[in-house]
Amino acid sequence: LAVPWRWRCSPRRGTAGCPPAGQVRAAFLRFFQERHGHRRLPSAPVRPRGDPRLLFVNAGMNQFKPVFLGTVHPRSELAQHRRVVNSQKCVRAGGKHNDLEDVGRDTYHHTFFEMLGNWSFGDYFKEEACSMAWELLTEVYEIPRDRLYVTYFGGDSSLGLSADEECRDVWLRLGVPASHVLPFPSKDNFWEMGDTGPCGPCTEIHYDHVGGGRNAAALVNQGSPDVVEIWNLVFMQYSREVEGNLLPLPQHHVDTGMGLERLVTVLQNKRSNYDTDLFTPILDAIHKSCGGPRYQGLVGDADVGHVNMAYRVVADHVRTLCVCITDGIYPGLSGAELVLRRILRRAVRFSSEVLHAPPGLLASLVPTVVEVLGDAYPELTKNADQQIMDIINENEAAFLSSLEHGRRIIERTVQQMEPSTNFPVEVAWSLYGNLGFPLDLIDLMLEEKGISLDSAAFNELVLEDAKRKAGGVQAGQLEDTNTRLDVHSLAQLQSNNVPATDDSPKYAYTLGQHGQYEFSPCQATVLMLYRDQSLQKEVGAGQRCGVILDRTNFYAEQGGQASDQGYMIRLGQQDILFPVESVHLCGGYVIHEVTAVETLRAGDQVQLFVDEAQRLACMTNHTATHLLNFALRHVLGDKTEQRGSHVTAERLRFDFDTKGPVTVEQLQQVEQVVQNMIKRNEVVHMAEVPLTLARRVQGLRALDEGYPDPVRIVSLGVPVESVMTRDSEAAMQTSVELCCGTHLLQTGAMEDLAIISERQLVKGISRVVAVTRGQAKQAREVGQCLAMEVDSVSLRMKQRSTSIPEMQNLSKEVGQLTKVVANTAMPQWQRKELQTTLKALQRTANTAIKKLEMQQAEEKAQSLLAKHCNQPVIIDTVPADSLSILMKVVNQLCDKSPGTSVLLLSPQVSGEVLCACQVSKTCLPVFSAADWAVAVCTQMEGKAGGSPVVAKGSGNAKGMQGALTAALQFAQSKL
Repeated sequence: LAVPWRWRCSPRRGTAGCPPAGQVRAAFLRFFQERHGHRRLPSAPVRPRGDPRLLFVNAGMNQFKPVFLGTVHPRSELAQHRRVVNSQKCVRAGGKHNDLEDVGRDTYHHTFFEMLGNWSFGDYFKEEACSMAWELLTEVYEIPRDRLYVTYFGGDSSLGLSADEECRDVWLRLGVPASHVLPFPSKDNFWEMGDTGPCGPCTEIHYDHVGGGRNAAALVNQGSPDVVEIWNLVFMQYSREVEGNLLPLPQHHVDTGMGLERLVTVLQNKRSNYDTDLFTPILDAIHKSCGGPRYQGLVGDADVGHVNMAYRVVADHVRTLCVCITDGIYPGLSGAELVLRRILRRAVRFSSEVLHAPPGLLASLVPTVVEVLGDAYPELTKNADQQIMDIINENEAAFLSSLEHGRRIIERTVQQMEPSTNFPVEVAWSLYGNLGFPLDLIDLMLEEKGISLDSAAFNELVLEDAKRKAGGVQAGQLEDTNTRLDVHSLAQLQSNNVPATDDSPKYAYTLGQHGQYEFSPCQATVLMLYRDQSLQKEVGAGQRCGVILDRTNFYAEQGGQASDQGYMIRLGQQDILFPVESVHLCGGYVIHEVTAVETLRAGDQVQLFVDEAQRLACMTNHTATHLLNFALRHVLGDKTEQRGSHVTAERLRFDFDTKGPVTVEQLQQVEQVVQNMIKRNEVVHMAEVPLTLARRVQGLRALDEGYPDPVRIVSLGVPVESVMTRDSEAAMQTSVELCCGTHLLQTGAMEDLAIISERQLVKGISRVVAVTRGQAKQAREVGQCLAMEVDSVSLRMKQRSTSIPEMQNLSKEVGQLTKVVANTAMPQWQRKELQTTLKALQRTANTAIKKLEMQQAEEKAQSLLAKHCNQPVIIDTVPADSLSILMKVVNQLCDKSPGTSVLLLSPQVSGEVLCACQVSKTCLPVFSAADWAVAVCTQMEGKAGGSPVVAKGSGNAKGMQGALTAALQFAQSKL
């Protein structure tokens, strides 16, 4: 492979002639693509697809898991790959692989990094993988051979595995000296995807930064900064079963990963990733923005004031923020969004507290990051810098505000603590979980006060929280044992030539003469049964199992649409129904989850009946989702991108990019666009098209490699052939999407669509929920009824009643209506309008009540003043509708007669007596209002409380006369 630059950067030559990072990355990709016939693939987004166990894509292999597990659809583009190369964006923060707290402390940990990788899916294995790696490192990159060390799996008796001598011998044949080929145990050289699944021995290539002819074998895998791992080659040849045992995989795969940052460090002759051109432009921009000392690469005690650590934290974290926000992960309150919020807040903390940078530093670095990474990941350049900057700035402002709040909490807690004790772990957890404080920030703030945190107790809380959150996922995994085929069962089906399920009959439905949908039943043969992760020929009565058929008309859950339900019967046994509870697709096989009411056997002939009402509801809602997507883009603009959707028989959910909350007017416009398409009763055109042709359609969403080829195109109102015509803009004028779902044949059957909810999930992503047909009609009727109720209250409010109880009842009615409007399914635009009206009515009611109470209080105070002219103490009873009014009467009396202390009782119809008092400030501290109220209310078997100046309480009417006497005696004893 011809390279247009000199690679080797020896210490003697300094940095002259060192390759820039962009060329290092390009050479890796070209080497495998051009010299060794690999297919070059773009990086997957860092938001994982279809893997709830992962917060972020954290390795190059994530997007290929379906291949390793055997679950990839056999007709998908992904299934056709044999050799692949790419540079994958990875984030390791949160979850199992979590480098967040280490970033900045040293010169090599990162939250975002690039993983260079080459893969073989059942093609080449150890010999070729090692040979290619050695050729690239020593001949293309020209790394001196004597600086490289390789490790291999040294065996593990507990696993029953001997040493990987095959791998060792490959390296020796390549000319690596025996002293540089080192065996290591499973913790270093046996790689596992998870607790279960594909795994195997690996071989790692390590680089000695010092060199000079020394033998550094003793430093390999010892945590030495001088000898670092640069490339890991994993040979997937086993599968870890649930019981813990290992079984050989039916196909061998190769999965390699080399961190670009570490490789560039070697090739640019640096000792720190942060000294390479992947980071220096960002570090320079930080210095330019905040002044102060330049970045010097110091760590530990030498880094006085943590300034260099702060440079590293900010540079690393802003890269992560740019990549994540571009890929649709925004700082938020759960999952990956919560982790990203912590990353942003950690960066803000170091930026403001350590570098003393002005607010806005992080956002100002975005253009520099885009310049460094934009050529490799063009999506960064398409996503307007301004949007990333706005999101960062808004979140920074919110954190700076909560930082002040957190400081006050720490100050208050420290003041209340006993000397020589640990900081309360519950308070630290609250700061971490509720205010989003990074852990190292809490440590630092406590360290400044000479206090420590019980880290072990804190970690226990973290683990408990993680277990609680993981509970849902694990519970879901248990349910999948009959519907998710394991890798060995898939291989067994394929080796036995069991054909993939023909599920084309799911599209076999027509419109009858009277507009009703007619679904054809489907006859099929049971090919195999699946239970407890093994294929079986027979399953007994009462047992739950997965049924694999040669063909089916059931829709398997995929593409965001819920699976069909229904039943199957054995031919000739019409009265015995086998209910189908759920349907899943795995590696091209459709698995029907069934509880056998009688013994089921492979070879049985069955007839399948889909629950037609549920299917039709799903079809309606899926077509509605396409209409809604089109309408949102039409109203909010072409940059409105879908972020996810889910379709069930009851409703549809749709997530999309947005710059802010959708307005009432926009919601109405979106509904109107959809209703227009429904009224036109557009034909829904569907056709299967080769993937290569589908890529030409203008305006079509990016194609995912998981789509089976040919792909299915769904076009509303425009035939698919017209959409496919070269230079056709038809897809820009209507809804055209790739979709494997089931749809209406004409839009008119939808009848109506109502958006019943719209909210922001996180900054920049909104979620709408909508209903169709009868549910939409019902939502509109409910909305109209509630609107009439609100109008009625509004009318009565305008009549301005002079009765406090009447106004209080109106206020209560407004409160109840507010709750009903918030929680009832109705058009969202109408809900927002009614909520605005109700909010104004509540303010009007509160103001009116306050005004009437003041008027009433003033009248009663005037009357009492006339009765008790110039008395130092006023004790009396007075009618008052509430404690609030009684208190106002007391306040008015004291304002009008400043030297007077007042206690008033007010008997109520219910038999309760209200009490309110206020003591003149001239009588303090001898005379206390709180003590006075307690003495009086105790006489009435009641309770009271307050301050030395004002107090209130209540009691029983039976003791009221005694209470009046006690009030006078108490006052006399104090004055």
